[in-house]
Amino acid sequence: MFKKISPPVLLLLPAIIVLVAVVLFPLLLSFYSSFTPFRLTRPATLFTFIGLRNYIRILTDPVFLAAFIRTVVLLTIALNLEMLLGLGLALLVNKATHGKRVLRTLMMFPMMFSPVLVGFQFKFMFNDNVGIINNALQSLGITETAIPWLIDGNLALFSIVIAEVWSSTSVFAILILAGLLAMPQEPVEAAKVDGCTSWQTFRYVTWPFLMPFAFIAMTIRSLDVARAYDIVKIMTDGGPARRTELIWTLVGRTAYADAQMGLANAMAYVSIILSIAFTVYFFRKLALARTQIGAEW
Repeated sequence: MFKKISPPVLLLLPAIIVLVAVVLFPLLLSFYSSFTPFRLTRPATLFTFIGLRNYIRILTDPVFLAAFIRTVVLLTIALNLEMLLGLGLALLVNKATHGKRVLRTLMMFPMMFSPVLVGFQFKFMFNDNVGIINNALQSLGITETAIPWLIDGNLALFSIVIAEVWSSTSVFAILILAGLLAMPQEPVEAAKVDGCTSWQTFRYVTWPFLMPFAFIAMTIRSLDVARAYDIVKIMTDGGPARRTELIWTLVGRTAYADAQMGLANAMAYVSIILSIAFTVYFFRKLALARTQIGAEW
């Protein structure tokens, strides 16, 4: 039988078998289970087909809808802040005359930390009793009482945004800096000769060239933030009173704490659709930006 298979396919066959066993089969099984009332405590429920009942239930569940909206809000705020800060860092590093290699290395430093470690780090920093942020604010006389960063719902979500932005701004900074280093200087010099101000040169010459790099970073980060779990789990565990519950923390709670694996898989696939939607949007923006550069440059 193997003699009929071409040598390239035969060489790839072990990798294909591993991919099917490790990726494709679990993916199909989880997708199928999202149409069942499968519970970890009752394995026989895996073979009961209930159609779209799980999806209808989550789309009418206020807890899931709140987590969905909160995930979109977190993703939107985090991406925009990371892009602005990353752009600023890239421009500053690009303007440096000495030590660019050292600055690039330092810029990558937050990416070296795992999300779990970042979560513990910021959980300690925002602690209302021993956290260094409250201690610094009280020492400077800005506030007399400790601020409940991780206890107040709005402040807890703000703290998570800060942790996400700190850990991932370097993704934008590195990609935008790569764009700045690859950018030809002739159009910039021509704009200066024509009398353009620094802002006009940046707005109409530099930024259009950097937009594809920014959209690549947004695509990468949108996938990360849409499935954010580690930092939220460590810092707040979805609390207080589910005020920081995101889709994937709700999925984890539903799957393992409540043992409702079928319902949790339905939530997970809705989250995947959200990630795909953001990815398609940014890819379209990327294609449009590349087309504009090709036409103008």
